[in-house]
Amino acid sequence: EVQLQASGGGLMQAGGSLRLSCAASGLPWDDYVIGWFRQAPGKGREGVACISGSGESTYYEDSVKGRFAVTRDKSRDTVYLQMNSLGPEDTAVYYCAARQICSRWWPTYNYRGQGTQVTVSS
Repeated sequence: EVQLQASGGGLMQAGGSLRLSCAASGLPWDDYVIGWFRQAPGKGREGVACISGSGESTYYEDSVKGRFAVTRDKSRDTVYLQMNSLGPEDTAVYYCAARQICSRWWPTYNYRGQGTQVTVSS
């Protein structure tokens, strides 16, 4: 059974940093990309970042480029989302999901995990 679990959220002040983790189990590690999504109150779920199975390719939504970095640790079956220079606009529930090719669209992901809340105060 494939399971994905996002964790590491919390309450931060603007300008701070946070690292989210996505623990994956039951997944052929090299064959699946991991996408990070977020959903702010009253808004739709948007793709934030994606990392290839090898970890060599990464993709970012424009608003997080230069602030967020996605990495993966094969030895721990975990993907990380390092978030720096956080602002109130980053407040959302963050999710991770897996499929074979990076996509911006949440419904296209075969495996989807529960979210973790990130709240950034001004």
